[in-house]
Amino acid sequence: MKQITNDALRLKLSQDYRNANFTWVFTLLFTLLFLAYSYDFSEAQFRIPVVSFLIVYALTTIYVVFVARKIKKDVVTKGEVAKATRLLAYPLVLTVVVGNIFAAGFAFSFASRNQTPEYTFAVYALLTQLFVVGVSAFNLFKPYVVDTFLLAMGVLLIAAIIYFVLIILTAKFVTADAAPRWMLIPSILLIATVLTGNFFAFLLGYSLLKKIISNNPSSIEKWNSMWVKITRNTMAIFGMFFITFIFSLSVVSEWLFDYDFATQNNYSAILQSPSLLYPLGTDDFGRDLFSRIVFGAQISLIVGFASTVIPALIGGALGAISGYFGRKTDSIIMRLLDILYAIPGILLAIAIIAAFGANTVNLIIALSVGAIPTYARTMRATVMQLSNFEFVEAARALGASDASIIFKQIVPNSLAPMIVKATLTIGGAVIATSSLSFLGLGIEPHIPEWGNILKVGSTYLETHSYVAIFPGICIMLLVLSFNFFGDGLRDALDPKTN
Repeated sequence: MKQITNDALRLKLSQDYRNANFTWVFTLLFTLLFLAYSYDFSEAQFRIPVVSFLIVYALTTIYVVFVARKIKKDVVTKGEVAKATRLLAYPLVLTVVVGNIFAAGFAFSFASRNQTPEYTFAVYALLTQLFVVGVSAFNLFKPYVVDTFLLAMGVLLIAAIIYFVLIILTAKFVTADAAPRWMLIPSILLIATVLTGNFFAFLLGYSLLKKIISNNPSSIEKWNSMWVKITRNTMAIFGMFFITFIFSLSVVSEWLFDYDFATQNNYSAILQSPSLLYPLGTDDFGRDLFSRIVFGAQISLIVGFASTVIPALIGGALGAISGYFGRKTDSIIMRLLDILYAIPGILLAIAIIAAFGANTVNLIIALSVGAIPTYARTMRATVMQLSNFEFVEAARALGASDASIIFKQIVPNSLAPMIVKATLTIGGAVIATSSLSFLGLGIEPHIPEWGNILKVGSTYLETHSYVAIFPGICIMLLVLSFNFFGDGLRDALDPKTN
């Protein structure tokens, strides 16, 4: 009985075993989805491309189940995964070709024993780059592409090769508390790749730079500890991957996609079914749904981020002042915010847009105003707690001004709950943006935005359902990704959960 308990505990603590089970379960779910969509009942025939994916995903599921059993055997008998078992991960790397991010991510993480945060960043920087390149490659089937397409694709492929090399280097040379000094230049170049929107590459460069030049071991340990908790949270890291993928695709779309396909009417291609020329079909004006969703991601992310950052800054400042000074200042600020808080956010947004007109700027303002009280309350509660700490008393004793104490001492130590809240609520901002656009009160109708695309597709749910399904799936995945990443960030930063 005791042996069984010990074996169960070992398996529970094995990150590799948990990841393997997660991978085959999700791969099986996609296999079942392909199975359900593999037969066209209206045409009474199989969809050959879908059947091909069905076979590949089914074989992948079987293979990962086999790997999971090998891991279980090694952990139970030897206490760790054998080197020979880790070699089984290499064939799974090829699943990135069919878009199986779960199997590919598991393959890279399982292949190396040295699973530092830098190694994980390098892996997902590569996977993000490959997915962006793969999605953008569908433009090759169009009659023409933008002039910068080949150059941009070449740059992205070179970056992917660099990320692959860094996977090998980080696995071999980077430890939990140090990185070799010769990686200084690559780390600076990686930080510059934030221009492509690949946030994993930026994190990799920053983390390497921190370990190379930092003289504060506790700072490195704290950074490592936070990201180890996030990267070991499977749902959080996949949520972060999808957010980064959408963001990176939005950034590079200016050089890879033709905006005319998303906006210009093409009456010879109205409501076309998905094909190589139109990967997601066309809408009722013949506009390419694939291009519209890619460019629509820009608007959804811009409005979502802006309507989160603005109230976080304003509400954070008001909450900090209210919590620090207390008494009359606290009463005046919080009572005014209570009045604003009493009005439902979506109703307030509709009222503002109805009064000033429907456009992007007014939408951001409308969503931001209603969110200010919640951020103010979060900051106020944290500041009231920190105001009594010794470092604040020490700053007062040294003659620091109130403004200096608030914004140099207290606010920096209050950012963790604000960051977590912003991450958890940005998904709601994306939904609100799409909802208002769906009602005709958000982004202008002619601009490709997910809510606008969904509004058009809702008319054709019975005849051409894909026009509504694809933007709906994108909204759902992006919101879920922010929620999963926010949960992981909360677990990593909130001391109550540690």
